[in-house]
Amino acid sequence: MDAVRLILATRHALEQAWRVEDLITEAWQAQALAEAVGGHLAVHGPPELRAAGLSGCEPGGPACGPGGLSAPPGTRSEPVRAAILTGVREPARALTEIRDLLSELGTTLAGVACSAEEEAVYWQCIDALDAAEESKDRVCALLGALDP
Repeated sequence: MDAVRLILATRHALEQAWRVEDLITEAWQAQALAEAVGGHLAVHGPPELRAAGLSGCEPGGPACGPGGLSAPPGTRSEPVRAAILTGVREPARALTEIRDLLSELGTTLAGVACSAEEEAVYWQCIDALDAAEESKDRVCALLGALDP
């Protein structure tokens, strides 16, 4: 499936995430999708994105490691959408959409973390927020490489 369609599906799922567990699961879905898009661009993207794309796909990471993608402990066990990524037809749009999604996700996770009554929920949100911010930094680097 094309990256933009997967990003839009992830955005829709995030909008439907009312429980903290669902929000955390969707946060990891978005982070894995960002890594998968970076990895795809590293291999198949325009030359200016190939080197930058490699930095978004860490060896052993969820999007690039052997054995495929899996959700972190404490989240819903379901297939990771990024596993069905087949292409990135519009790199600039895909990167912009995923950057915006990760930004919105960060704001939501910060809000949930601040209002968490349980320490475990707080740390789940913080871990997901850290991963989303790291992924967003990589996406921004790809956008910068695309439009110097």
